[in-house]
Amino acid sequence: MPVPEVSDARIDEALTVAVRIKPGSSRSRVGGRYMGLYGPALVIAVTAPPVDGRATEAARRALAEAFGVRRAAVSLGAGAASRNKIFYVGGSGVEITRTLHRLRDG
Repeated sequence: MPVPEVSDARIDEALTVAVRIKPGSSRSRVGGRYMGLYGPALVIAVTAPPVDGRATEAARRALAEAFGVRRAAVSLGAGAASRNKIFYVGGSGVEITRTLHRLRDG
């Protein structure tokens, strides 16, 4: 049974965003597309190493900054120990969705 795409789904007024993390990068960057486990995923490169959740936390902060929301509005939904993750991003639905498409699809 195929895994459904979840990158544009909304759960309780939060956008569900599929993400592919690239830890240990030379610089942090949010943007790009990766066909991952959960469908088309937003690529987030972070300088933090993949140790003790540091890369996940750095990705959460980068995602909040990229979407222009508070850090508390971004939470991890799945994939704590994986490069493929699901984050929930709260905020204005239309703007958050537009931002996701701009960052992920160019």
